[in-house]
Amino acid sequence: MSKALDPRRGGVYRAVLRAGIAVSLALSSGFAIPASAQTAAPRDLTQFSLEDLMNVEVTSVSKKEQKLAKTGAAIFVITQEDIRRSGATNIPDLLRMVPGVNVARVDHSDWAVSIRGFNDLYANKVLVLIDGRSVYHPVYSGVLWYAQDVPLEDIERIEVIRGPGGTVWGANAMNGVINIITKSAKATAGGLISAGGGSKQQAEGLLQFGGQAGKSGNYRVFGRYSNLGNSDAANSLPPADARRLAQGGFRADWDLSQRDALTVEGEIRRADGRETLTGVLPETPTVTGTYTAPIGDYGGSILGRLTHTFLNGSDVSLQASFEKSQVFGNEVHDWSRVGNIDFEHHLHLGSRNDLVWGLSYRVAFNRFAGNNATTLNPLERTDALYSAFAQDEISLSKTLSLTLGSKFEHNAYTGYESEPSAQLVWAPNLHHTVWASAAKAIRQPSNIDSGLEVISAVVPLPQAALGLVTVFGNPNAKVEQLRDFETGYRTQINRGLSLDVTGFLSFYKHLETTEPGVPFFAFSPAPPHLVIPLVFDYKAHARNYGAEAFANWNVTNRWRLSPGLTMLNMSVSRNASSHDPAIQQTPGYSPRRSYQVRSFINLWRSFEWDQTVGYTGRLAAGDIPGYIRLDTRFGWRMGEFLEFSLVGQNLLQPRHVEFPKVHFIDDMSDQRSVFAKLTWRF
Repeated sequence: MSKALDPRRGGVYRAVLRAGIAVSLALSSGFAIPASAQTAAPRDLTQFSLEDLMNVEVTSVSKKEQKLAKTGAAIFVITQEDIRRSGATNIPDLLRMVPGVNVARVDHSDWAVSIRGFNDLYANKVLVLIDGRSVYHPVYSGVLWYAQDVPLEDIERIEVIRGPGGTVWGANAMNGVINIITKSAKATAGGLISAGGGSKQQAEGLLQFGGQAGKSGNYRVFGRYSNLGNSDAANSLPPADARRLAQGGFRADWDLSQRDALTVEGEIRRADGRETLTGVLPETPTVTGTYTAPIGDYGGSILGRLTHTFLNGSDVSLQASFEKSQVFGNEVHDWSRVGNIDFEHHLHLGSRNDLVWGLSYRVAFNRFAGNNATTLNPLERTDALYSAFAQDEISLSKTLSLTLGSKFEHNAYTGYESEPSAQLVWAPNLHHTVWASAAKAIRQPSNIDSGLEVISAVVPLPQAALGLVTVFGNPNAKVEQLRDFETGYRTQINRGLSLDVTGFLSFYKHLETTEPGVPFFAFSPAPPHLVIPLVFDYKAHARNYGAEAFANWNVTNRWRLSPGLTMLNMSVSRNASSHDPAIQQTPGYSPRRSYQVRSFINLWRSFEWDQTVGYTGRLAAGDIPGYIRLDTRFGWRMGEFLEFSLVGQNLLQPRHVEFPKVHFIDDMSDQRSVFAKLTWRF
């Protein structure tokens, strides 16, 4: 075993062990062991009425509880049962079921996940949250999916907003919001052990226990481990993209009084892996080649949230969170610390106005250690983000409501920014909702946008000279802007059939480009060479339009079908003064069409058979062909608390590539695989 992947190494593992001992002592001294086993798996999907699904309470659209059917946004909710019956082993695989979300595996350590185009390894126009805590990395300007892993058994639901959410969530909620909401500690009382393995997911295990914390509280603690082997290479080279994850965490919830509640949760993680890259060698950037390098994220987070409900029904919440991480990849390291404080107040003003407003402060520190090929200027930086928002839902009549609001932010790169929005919702009866919205959203710059310096290519020149193509950040960075217009229709056609359709038209400006600069001569790194600069600028614009639709159909009381489709038409153009040679290839990283059908069948007694078949269209970038993916799951509930599942993925072909080579990372094949899992609740 390589030292980089040895799970016995590193202070994080010792911290997990110490935390486990501390929890054990606490359990023996003051915490009550529950008298009953952990709640068994919930009701089958086919036993839910569609009214239950349409009336799911969501919070991501307006930061208040709303019925899904009455929201003025394109939202999709992945429920507990969706998760259990999907057969997925990670969050990106779960997101494949959402229309408008493009999920592509780059290799076993890296994913490209975006909403409505602009897909990339670090897709920077989607905000991802876990229980309201942003996991958008301040340096990499995106989400490191291999490190953002939550035990799927503990997820209550995942709310996915397709389209801008900047009015309430702020910068970087440009094309959408993915909010992962975990279960309360009370819902996971008792013990849970799950273990699985297979041809690709070599090993996975979860150990969890929960109970009462005093007279008014509940807790859970967990530890988990996963080991993912190497994928198939897209070329003849041996792949090297294995990944291992060790994680421990806790959550505690207290009812301090009838009107006050406190939640505290935290986790520590160690994600180790490797990746295969082709490009300039980090320590010898005048030479190109293929090499392997470790990749990982060591860190943890803690979050506390206090809520109070007033006698008149209004409520306030105060949330504070802190995250610390060490990220490394391609021979560079970044140490970051991010702190957030958020205050929100929800109140009713008279009989017509339902107002939510709030204040937020975020501070992010990072320290970067580069190499001869990659660096940041400056190597250390601390950025602060101040913001305030207000959103008012105005009841114009019993069936018509108008929501107006805006976010106001001050960031360290461009100063003050605003993100207004308006939503009009007409619900003539309980079974039909028509809505329309208009919004502005932004993506604020990151450390990479302002201070990156990376050698991306070597160019041979006459007389044995060398030229190094070098990408430079721009200290005068701008925000990328979106003006978005949408309309949608939700209907419950009858007790067995519901439909949700959305259409959108989006205009982007100030998109980031790389513009050629004036070449100059440099002596470092040796040998002396010509620097061919490409400098970030903001000289492109784009237009997106398309539609998304999904339905739920109870064919019988034992069989449900859930089809969905995505149509995306995207064009990116340079401004007249731009000379970026590649920006117009951006649409090629996202498929124009994708379709899928999910099927859930209760066979007999305690047996389940679930299938997902979907088509993902061709990617023009890299000439990646379209593919059809078939996943199937066979489940067996052996009594009330024991469950076995057998999952097959990518069953129609031995392997396929889902994304082109990006950021020097070689594209790997996602191969056919089989995975078995046993879960015991006690």
